[in-house]
Amino acid sequence: MAVRDRKRRATATVLFAVVGGMVGLSFASVPLYRLFCQITGYGGTPKTEAVAPAPETASTRVVTVNFDANVNSALPWRFKPAQRSMDLRLGEEALAFYTAENTSDAPVTGTATFSVTPYKAANYFAKIECFCFTEQTLKPGQEVSMPVTFYVDPAILDDPNAREVTTITLSYTFYRADDGADGETDDGREMAETGDRAGG
Repeated sequence: MAVRDRKRRATATVLFAVVGGMVGLSFASVPLYRLFCQITGYGGTPKTEAVAPAPETASTRVVTVNFDANVNSALPWRFKPAQRSMDLRLGEEALAFYTAENTSDAPVTGTATFSVTPYKAANYFAKIECFCFTEQTLKPGQEVSMPVTFYVDPAILDDPNAREVTTITLSYTFYRADDGADGETDDGREMAETGDRAGG
């Protein structure tokens, strides 16, 4: 009987450990997948880089970047690109802006997902600075300008599957954040100050 009880306890312990491990992996899977996509460009996720290449490395080849904006229905914001498209040389650092407005009567925190199409160009689209790197909080009725600094890597010309790409679309979708919506965060204040300066 004692041996049977020990086996049951051992089995229960193993099962609890397995369930606990599965729960832990479920929470870690989303950030790990996002990190994987940012590194590889998988699923249209652009790379993130600390600095742009030197200006003298820019190519004479010009690409057109289109800007797209979407908002999940649960987020009471208006969100749109300040410019519809931009022409730039491969390797040239560029600065674009989006605008967001909180149409509700309470502070709301949003978080943005992003993608690049065609997917084969995503690994060569590098963002240096972006509002999408952190959650953003807007006060009731507040409208701000959101910058994104990026470049298209000239290495795209060495890829036989992507070298013919001449038009790239950068798309963002804002969702309501799970938490932090009841008060303004430091990121939200920083973003608002950036938007005020950009607006003059």
